[in-house]
Amino acid sequence: MGNSYAGQLRTTRFEEVLHNSIEASLRSNTIIPRPVFSQLYLETEQPLARDDEDDEDGSESNSPPIPYQMKPPPEGCCTTDGFCQAGRDLRLSSLASDPLDVPPGFMLVGVKSPSLPENLLVCAVDRRFLPDERGRYALLGFSGNCMGCGEKGFRYFTEFSNHINLKLHTQPKKQKHLKYYLYRNSQGLLVKGAPICWRGNGKRLCQALFIFIFIHLSGVHLNTGPPKKRHKGWSPESSTSNLPESTAKTPPSSLASSTLSVSSVATNGSRAGHGPLPQLTGSVSDVLVSSLLQSCYLSSQTLPRVYQHYGPSPIQPLSTEMQILLTVYYLVQLGSDQVPLVEDLEQIFMRSWRESHLSEIRQYQQPQTTGTPGSPQPLTPNQLPWLAQLAASSYGEGVVVLGKDVGSLAQGLQLTFSRLMEGRLENTNYVVIIVTAPGQETQSCVVVTGKHQCRALAESMFSPSQGVSLSVTCYSLLLYSDCFLTCCAALCFADGDIDSLLDNAILDSNEPSPLSNTASSTKDTCSEYSVDWREVRPIQLAVARKLLSHVCAIADSSTQNLDLGSFDRVSFLILVPPSEVTFQQTILHLWSSGVLQELGSLDQACVSHREAERYVVKMDHSAQARIDNLIREAYSNSYTLYILVHDHAHWDISSATYSSSDSGLGLVDQLLNSRQVKDATNILILHVTSFPFALQTQCTRISPYNEIHWPSAFSNDVDLYHERTRYFGVSELLESTHSGSSLPLMRYDPSFESMAATLEERFPKLHSAVIRTTVLIQHYCVALMAVSGRFNRSHNLQKHTSVETMEIVQSLVNAAQQCPAHHGHMVLVRIPSLALAAWAHQRLSRVRKQLGLEENFEIILGNPKQDLNIGQSFTDQIKKWLKIQDADWVPRTYLELEALPCILILSGAEPLGESLPRSLKYCDLRVISCSYLQRTTLEQELGLAAYLVKKESRPPQNLGSGSDLLESDAEKLSSTDNEEEEGQDNALDLNPAQSTTSPNVEKVALDAIQSSSQSQTQLQPQFSSQSFPCPQTAPESQTQPYAPCYSQSQQISQLQSQTQIQLLSQTNPQPYLQIPPQQPLLSQMQIRSKSTSSGSSSPRASSPHPSCSWARGASRPPSVLLPHALYNVITASDSSGLPRCTSFLPHMSVAWASSFRPLLSKMMTCTEQSLYYRQWTVPRSYHMDSSNRTEGRSDNFHPRRLLLSGPPQVGKTGAYLHFLGILSRMLIRLMEVDIYDEEDINYSQTEGVQYHPASAPWPNPEIVRTMPFDYTIHDSKYDDISTIYCPGYKSNSEGNPVRKEDVYLRRRTARIKLSKYAAYNTYHHCEQCHQYLGFNSRYQMCESTLHAFTFTHLLLGEEIQLYFIIPKSKEHYFSFSQPGGQLESMRLPLTSDWSPDCIKSPIFTPTTGRHEHGLFNLYHAMDGASHLHILVVKEYEMAVYKKYWPNHIMLVLPTVFNGAGIGAAHFLIKELSYHNLELERSRRLEGGGPAGDVWPFIILADDSCVMWNTLDLECLISVFLSGPVEHAVSLKQVLQHMEACPDLSHYGLCGIRKWSRLTGNVLREPFSRGHLHDFFLLNVDRSQNVQYDQNRFTCHDVDFTLRLHSAGLLVCRFNNFSVMKKQIAIGGYRTFIIKTKMTDVPTSVSPSQYICAPDSKHLFLATPAQLLLEKYLQHNSHKLFPLSTKNYTHPVLSVDCYLNLGPEVTVCFVSSRPHSVNISTAGLLFSGLLLCFADSFVTPGFLKKFTFLKGATLCVISADRSSLRETVGRLELEEEWRFRLSDEFQTANAKEDRPLFFLTGKHI
Repeated sequence: MGNSYAGQLRTTRFEEVLHNSIEASLRSNTIIPRPVFSQLYLETEQPLARDDEDDEDGSESNSPPIPYQMKPPPEGCCTTDGFCQAGRDLRLSSLASDPLDVPPGFMLVGVKSPSLPENLLVCAVDRRFLPDERGRYALLGFSGNCMGCGEKGFRYFTEFSNHINLKLHTQPKKQKHLKYYLYRNSQGLLVKGAPICWRGNGKRLCQALFIFIFIHLSGVHLNTGPPKKRHKGWSPESSTSNLPESTAKTPPSSLASSTLSVSSVATNGSRAGHGPLPQLTGSVSDVLVSSLLQSCYLSSQTLPRVYQHYGPSPIQPLSTEMQILLTVYYLVQLGSDQVPLVEDLEQIFMRSWRESHLSEIRQYQQPQTTGTPGSPQPLTPNQLPWLAQLAASSYGEGVVVLGKDVGSLAQGLQLTFSRLMEGRLENTNYVVIIVTAPGQETQSCVVVTGKHQCRALAESMFSPSQGVSLSVTCYSLLLYSDCFLTCCAALCFADGDIDSLLDNAILDSNEPSPLSNTASSTKDTCSEYSVDWREVRPIQLAVARKLLSHVCAIADSSTQNLDLGSFDRVSFLILVPPSEVTFQQTILHLWSSGVLQELGSLDQACVSHREAERYVVKMDHSAQARIDNLIREAYSNSYTLYILVHDHAHWDISSATYSSSDSGLGLVDQLLNSRQVKDATNILILHVTSFPFALQTQCTRISPYNEIHWPSAFSNDVDLYHERTRYFGVSELLESTHSGSSLPLMRYDPSFESMAATLEERFPKLHSAVIRTTVLIQHYCVALMAVSGRFNRSHNLQKHTSVETMEIVQSLVNAAQQCPAHHGHMVLVRIPSLALAAWAHQRLSRVRKQLGLEENFEIILGNPKQDLNIGQSFTDQIKKWLKIQDADWVPRTYLELEALPCILILSGAEPLGESLPRSLKYCDLRVISCSYLQRTTLEQELGLAAYLVKKESRPPQNLGSGSDLLESDAEKLSSTDNEEEEGQDNALDLNPAQSTTSPNVEKVALDAIQSSSQSQTQLQPQFSSQSFPCPQTAPESQTQPYAPCYSQSQQISQLQSQTQIQLLSQTNPQPYLQIPPQQPLLSQMQIRSKSTSSGSSSPRASSPHPSCSWARGASRPPSVLLPHALYNVITASDSSGLPRCTSFLPHMSVAWASSFRPLLSKMMTCTEQSLYYRQWTVPRSYHMDSSNRTEGRSDNFHPRRLLLSGPPQVGKTGAYLHFLGILSRMLIRLMEVDIYDEEDINYSQTEGVQYHPASAPWPNPEIVRTMPFDYTIHDSKYDDISTIYCPGYKSNSEGNPVRKEDVYLRRRTARIKLSKYAAYNTYHHCEQCHQYLGFNSRYQMCESTLHAFTFTHLLLGEEIQLYFIIPKSKEHYFSFSQPGGQLESMRLPLTSDWSPDCIKSPIFTPTTGRHEHGLFNLYHAMDGASHLHILVVKEYEMAVYKKYWPNHIMLVLPTVFNGAGIGAAHFLIKELSYHNLELERSRRLEGGGPAGDVWPFIILADDSCVMWNTLDLECLISVFLSGPVEHAVSLKQVLQHMEACPDLSHYGLCGIRKWSRLTGNVLREPFSRGHLHDFFLLNVDRSQNVQYDQNRFTCHDVDFTLRLHSAGLLVCRFNNFSVMKKQIAIGGYRTFIIKTKMTDVPTSVSPSQYICAPDSKHLFLATPAQLLLEKYLQHNSHKLFPLSTKNYTHPVLSVDCYLNLGPEVTVCFVSSRPHSVNISTAGLLFSGLLLCFADSFVTPGFLKKFTFLKGATLCVISADRSSLRETVGRLELEEEWRFRLSDEFQTANAKEDRPLFFLTGKHI
């Protein structure tokens, strides 16, 4: 500014400089002024460029201009203003309609020329050199093009300014002259848009509306006593508690006879700014005091913790003087009709502090010198009054600053009161009192004196429920009934009194009204009307699945807070707000959803509304008994899962401690947050709300992982849920305000606002709600008179009401005339005050009656505490439409008023979850208060207009090209972190990305949902898919700038494509496609109800243009009328581009945790928004979560509490009701299991001999020896293997069908409920199992030891080392050389030992790939009996099995067995058990005991055995007549019965049959000899010479049983016992993977490629040779043994082993061992011979006993080629068999993988 003395205040022209600087800031469009006072200090080291960086036009006179000499223009060029040097016109007015070529990355900008102040010049500027919406990130320099001549590449703004003839006298700067963005409006014209935001220009922040201290001598009468605890803006310190009670309650008297004085001593300690507020005496009822301004000051002076690490840094909060001066600036820039917002001021403080903070941080980080001459000096108290008065002087009398000669606040207040009484402040809105006494702190106080500001601020001090209380309303109506109503009538109807005109109207009873409905005949029906209350939309099903997934995640978590497996049924209770309509509405949804039938509570025929009422409760005083009863039931029924659904959960969040019993609040805290509910492990709470913000605080009880957000139905314009509707919410309402081509859906009524403002000025003491309601009803009355047709045109009634009201009434009255069934529309009039609503209902009803329109439309008073009251004629109409025969039926919900022409006057402080029908056409919110600016309050009022619209249609109001504006933002805010996966997979997937639901629960839940889907098949086809509104990203080129104005100084400087998102944070609907007028509507129009559940109405148009106006409007969202002030707030945006209301305080019961919080971001998902509120909001003392604090913990979440949030009217009720249904089905499914239920195969129909009595408990060995051995295999899992030849068996000539490899996944199963003796997998964890699974207080979980065990076996050829993993709690089952020493043996009991609680036989379960799903939990199956259970696992799976089963003993197979099959596991188990038996006998001998008395039996059990059954021997008659009667029995009972068999030692192998309810009729013999599978008792002592084949992968048990029988050992099956096998599709030894050596991934290789010729080039496979051989023989033996195909009488002779040769080939097994038991083969001709690894017992003489057909096939298998030739030579096979060189093959293995070789030949 020209002064060269650094740091000294300039004295010359100081006042002029300061004044001009302040004026320049005030003329700018920014709320936060530049720190003008800092310019008064010169900075010698500051570059000159900074002085003018942000200067506006008027600031050029602040200092002498910097001399600048423009470069002379070239000769011959144009120098005309507005033209470039090439002579082309650049003026916006000239180029507005011309097409302009804008290069990519450039933007059109308006340049301000000093010589053309009324016009702008058009140019194109590279957007990189322009700032963002916050005035940041603009590159230094310039890059632009001339839009006149088209010259490009101007790199300097000086050069460019010369080219466009700006003719500047100062240094050209782009900040000065690049002023506005340009855009094309809806007409295609280029117009001026938002200002370019150079360093914050054009930004305005506001959040909530409060008062500091206000006074208005003729203002609103309000009690001076402290409001109730929920009153906003009142602190305990601000109450005038020292006033007598009588004074506080005395109505105000005339000021002419009243006095108001101020004491100079602050006796009550109240504060309204800086310093204590003096005591007020006298007529204090005209004064309200608030401490919010001081709270704002204090919070803005408290630095957050993040800045404390700087230590003694120069970072300091704003000074008191700075805060006061900024406050004056803020008040000055407010318009005369605007109300101060304290959070606006708070944001100003924060931005000012941040600017100063960032500057000081930069200085702090730089090397510090001895001084900082460039830093601004602080504002001193002496300068403050003068600067404040200078700032206020530019506003005239609007803001008065009292600072000079004011010694105290008391003196300032006294002076203010005196001026008020003298009438000197008539044009003043604010008085700012500043006290700057020497040696004392600066004190200040703001007194609000403007009438409009006083009214608004006074009304905002009360909560919505108290703002228009019944007492105030009645008092006001009585006091002003005469003069006010007379004045109102005069304003509304200037030609006379409305009532007089109505009374004088001639109403002839014989002459009906021109608009009255004639009686409709039975034929007057509308084919376009249809209502279906029972519909589950696909997106509701998806949300129900998400809820179920979260419940499963809680159950599967390690915290074990929910054990779903322990529940067998679901019960629930739905808690709703105390609204009768909401109560009945929930009952309607519940009754029509079918949930009660699914839960088994009621029979389908007896379900009624009365029965459904037992499951819904209003949260009033009657709720206490209902919830107490539920808690008692929960504690007495531990097997029932109780769901408490808290619907409309944001309504009552008051603390029970702070709520009075009369208010009805605090019940939720008292009931749901009680200790009994929290501790009940079978009670789960589900909060459901459209506005979850108040439940997302720092003290919330809901974990962020338990939040479920309603998903977006569209992603990049892809309908994820295939719905026929789109959600229309607040986002679309905002879009409609941006369209410049048609009437927006959301708007305000200027005529109404003007009249209301006039009356508010005339009657300042009357509450604005009274005034606005009276004016509104008068408008409706006049409009009814105008459309009634009873008054001639001379009255010109239309001019006495607003255009909006006239349109509403005309549509209401005329709509029913256009439909033969008199269908019409609903008009919603929202009047919060119950008394005013009742008066409005009475007034409108009277006018309607006088006009004779009683039959045209109904007028309904919506009182939340009362039932609906509908006229009988209209009730009959609805019954006719809905085809209801019940004579006593009456509508109880608004949904049932579908298509009824009516005016619904909805009262109550706030909506309580009432759903509105699809016939809602107008939502009149002109009376709602503008004072309660919280996000929840605003959104729930606007949520009344939420709508589901047919996505094929669009609203009649053209949303214009601006309909794409919100898409890019809305998708982010409406989406959740797991939507994409869930939406893309619209199949029945229960495992979203964030869910940890176990696969076990997944499958169960999947089955539950599948059954649910099947139950929905009765729905209409169009319901099979559904949609939800969803955003699509709009191309940037389609966006349009828009600058809504909320205040005179506010302008939005950013493209509107980034300004708006929906208020409803959960959902952002998709804009609607334009349908040409000539395009016919679809012939089948499915109209969905606005109900929260699913009510739907379907107009079925019989013509392209339905005659029913209701049908035409059913797919159009309603129009919304708002107060002007509220409209301005909603349509404005904050600096982040979001609607301003999203940054408001979320709820009145919470507070911001810090003033230093960031703003919400456009990029936030719902989950991120939740985390934002959890970080930055804290509950107030009267919030129910305020007590949810635990010392030392940052989270104190309830483990069984969920939160479902979704936008209003979207279908949350239907979603959670469906969730209850599928949860019930899942619990039932968890109690069930899929059991293999297959009929035994290969049974002959011959009558057998009864060997044992049916009641025989044990088999007799002598009798068993006489029983024939059944060679035939009956287990259906082996229906694809070779039949074993038996002389007496008659085979099916067709043979067994060939199955695919994965057929076991599709085998026949039955769903059986689990018994109490079932075996479980890892997902079962009941309390009884804790110790069994390792939850033992004596031992640490997973505390186990690895022990090595070595033994040698002849067949293994080398010493084998095994490992046992033995938990500490199981070490007593083993013997060690010393405690903790070498493992010696596994302890075995004696044969003579017996205990009722002990099983003697060790249980071995080989398993692979089933660490989660294997049924290893035998606690319940054993009924608590002590038993030794050993899991046999492969080495590479040891760690994962140990993780899931830490308390189980594990036998780890050697490394060489990692690729082996089930045969190797059984071989090793058997041989190890025999070796251990010998060790135990030796140990017994050393101890002096008998060696032969050691128990020699082990149990080999499959890992899928789930339950065991026994025949009921007492029901023998039923066994023979109708099949066996079985009941569940414990495994303990089965084993103890078998172990107790007197002659058990005579048997080599005992087992039980496989369960099947299809084969019980043929089981008459209690014992039999034959093949055993899956579960058997093996005598390792008797069977020591018969081993399992360690190389086998398939049919190893068949092979072992045949060899065991041929060795002469008894095999017995106990047929009275059966084992149930669970279907487990994961893992197991039957899962074979055939893959090549070239890749690790499974490849498709045909079985013919499993073998190849030796030494040939072939694709080698990375699969064990034995498996390849077995698979090849299974699939190709019909080619290898052609004479054997389907030839049972000529089987293939298999010596010493059984191999599966496929279902078409029959195998005859014989043993070459001496004294073996074989079938008689005399006279039997064999079609083939199979020799597999023939040993020395096979001799030429042995083979010559058998006769073969000519051409029979020989197959000799050996480990290598040499042994193959040796076998051929040793057995002299060449004598009878012919061999060829080409008949030698090997398995397709590489040499290092040791392939197997086989040779084929033909019999001579």
